[in-house]
Amino acid sequence: QVQLVESGGGLVQAGGSLRLSCAASGSIFSINAMGWYRQAPGKQRDLVAGITSGAGTNYADSVKGRFTISRDNAKNSVTLYLQMNTLKPEDTGVYYCNAATRTTSWGTARNYWGQGTQVTVSS
Repeated sequence: QVQLVESGGGLVQAGGSLRLSCAASGSIFSINAMGWYRQAPGKQRDLVAGITSGAGTNYADSVKGRFTISRDNAKNSVTLYLQMNTLKPEDTGVYYCNAATRTTSWGTARNYWGQGTQVTVSS
C-alpha cells in the first residue's frame, strides 16, 4: 500500500558528502513523522535524524552539525532527504527511511520502512 524507496548511498572518502533521498508513494492519506535510521554491521538500527510534519527536527548527537534532514511535501507524494557532510568512517551502515503513515482518514498511523541504502565511508 505504501512504498518507500531510498537512493543516494555509495562509497565516499572520509570528509566527503552524500545526499540520501526517500520517495514515498502509494495509498497515502497523510504522513506524520519521518526519519532516517542507520544499522551498522552487528549493531541495532538506530535513529539518525527525524522530522515531524511541521518540520521540527531532531538528530543523534553523533551527527549534529554534520547532517541535515528535510522533507518535500507534494500533493500526492512526499520525499525525505538527508544531507550528510563531513562523513566519518563510523557513519558507515545501511540507512533506512521510516514514515509514520495513515492510509485513510479514520485509520491510525503505522510505520513503513524502505529497503535501505548502503553508505560506506573509507578512512
